[in-house]
Amino acid sequence: MTIREILSHCRALAIDATSKVAGVCLLVPLVVASPAIAEPAREQVAINQQETEMAVDHQAWQSLLNTYLSPGQAGAPNLFNYAALSKNQADRDALELYITALEGTAVSKLSRNEQFAFWANLYNATTVRVILDHYPVRTIRDIGISPGLFSKGPWGAKLVTVEGRKLSLDDIEHVILRPGWQDPRIHYAVNCASIGCPNLPTKPFTGKTLDKDLDAAARAYVNAPRGVTVGRNGLTLSKIYDWYAEDFGQGPADLLAHLATYADEELAATLATSPRIRSYAYDWDLNETN
Repeated sequence: MTIREILSHCRALAIDATSKVAGVCLLVPLVVASPAIAEPAREQVAINQQETEMAVDHQAWQSLLNTYLSPGQAGAPNLFNYAALSKNQADRDALELYITALEGTAVSKLSRNEQFAFWANLYNATTVRVILDHYPVRTIRDIGISPGLFSKGPWGAKLVTVEGRKLSLDDIEHVILRPGWQDPRIHYAVNCASIGCPNLPTKPFTGKTLDKDLDAAARAYVNAPRGVTVGRNGLTLSKIYDWYAEDFGQGPADLLAHLATYADEELAATLATSPRIRSYAYDWDLNETN
């Protein structure tokens, strides 16, 4: 397991200071700081900067979302009916065929926006598949298929192969999307099948509407209680803004500015007063319909 993956899993575990592995997680920054045992660079996926006419057909994914995803109301998260899909073999086969089709795509030949859409949709569809493969489950963190001593959840397991390269969900998010695009809206695009996560979108991402759809995803999360909650003594934010703080700027002021970009009028007025960030929270319960 790489140092980067250990850091990622230490964050995701939300380890209490009294736990047996907390000490090891606390030592990780010291290990990373040592040039003698620095993590070797992992191969980056080429990102096409040229505009092309190639596009990926995501209609199969759209059909599944139409059938099994229920949009949330008044800031509540979108919920997926894993139980129903788990019992419908034809639709499970359709999901498998969709992922297989994505695996056979020459993603390096797609335009930059189409590539982003490809990776985000592949991440989300693969996450649904891994939930179904282990259903019923209370939380995705209980799917312990990742390799390594500190592993929790499925994120480190190699689940797909694209252009001959075996990839995990961690690879898609942290090796491809985050360094390749350096756009904080990435965190509103990939869904970890949890209540606390940004929504699983009701439609696939596409290159043509990517910026509009990412902005909409950001607004939906920032203005939902699981993203930002205003209290008497300050703000409670999603742990996403803590785990990946570097993606949102150089400190609290940059983070508040990011949130203000997508906040509705009332929340934006509150953020303009530079409120204190009091705490972070996250709900790992499965994002499923009752």
